[in-house]
Amino acid sequence: MSMRKIYREVAKKHGVSVKEEMQKALDHAYSNTADDGVIVAYQKQVPSKGDIPTPEEFIKYAVNKVKE
Repeated sequence: MSMRKIYREVAKKHGVSVKEEMQKALDHAYSNTADDGVIVAYQKQVPSKGDIPTPEEFIKYAVNKVKE
């Protein structure tokens, strides 16, 4: 199943934009680390083109970690 189809199904069921809500959560998590070195170290493990990963980048990382 494609990510787009998953987003649509969840959005329809819950009346939200899943991608937007995920990005808000990622933005919050990466902006509010309180200078915790452990959290920052884990965040740096997630490959991303910018400072904060996109939902797609985060999901790809999480799927690969589960597969390990």
